[in-house]
Amino acid sequence: MVTAPAAPVYDCSDPDARAAGLTAAAQAVRAGRLVVLPTDTVYGLGCDAFSATAVKSLLAAKHRGPDMPVPVLVGSWSTIDGLVLGVPATARALIEAFWPGGLSIVLPHAPSLAWDLGSTKGTVMLRMPLHPVALELLRDVGPMAVSSANISGRPPASNAGEAIDQLADSVAVYLDGGPSGAPVASTIVDLTGKAPRILREGEITRAMVSEVVGHEVPMG
Repeated sequence: MVTAPAAPVYDCSDPDARAAGLTAAAQAVRAGRLVVLPTDTVYGLGCDAFSATAVKSLLAAKHRGPDMPVPVLVGSWSTIDGLVLGVPATARALIEAFWPGGLSIVLPHAPSLAWDLGSTKGTVMLRMPLHPVALELLRDVGPMAVSSANISGRPPASNAGEAIDQLADSVAVYLDGGPSGAPVASTIVDLTGKAPRILREGEITRAMVSEVVGHEVPMG
């Protein structure tokens, strides 16, 4: 049985409801509140990436500590230029090949940024999702800290109902984009060292990453 949330749920298959939902979600994000949004993998629980209070609320809603930092979703390739210390050629090549899509990259973040995503050790994990609702919201509000829409230890939500059942009224706005894509995690490529490493193989295979980089990329 799905828990009835106190927060509004917007059916994004209806153009009017989608427009109203995106407006409400943008207002919630700017106010430091949490929203649930569809992505190309699973549903995400998101907030303003630059609000430490909002990120703490996100972690609390998931019953999770700061030891697992929250990734950041962006709405365009160029957004990352202001978020990281530098964008190496390898990162540019991977972004051009796989964004928007199931590839997350880890880079040293710009030291001037006032954000607290958890125990990141000076890095940030970035991804551009391949979902029109997510992209429209991100292009409106800017970078968002987004984790899977579930309580830690429980399965990630693959539809809005599953997110509501787990997160209920800890969320201000639910954007219902229908069933998510295949629940396959993104591939994570660490670009913080001298050579790229794959921390997790997901939708984008190791062979695909290696082909773009120009040499075999190791795991771990």
